[in-house]
Amino acid sequence: MKNVSRVLIVLVVLLLVSAGGFLAMWEIPAPNQPTQKVLPDERFPR
Repeated sequence: MKNVSRVLIVLVVLLLVSAGGFLAMWEIPAPNQPTQKVLPDERFPR
């Protein structure tokens, strides 16, 4: 049982490291449309 839990811990650590490496190297495309939002004047104190 000790070996099974050790293997599971190693697999989880490898999965986390590989997912972190994937996210670090993934070139996420920037949004190509501008974002505009109208904020009402009532939100800002005078």
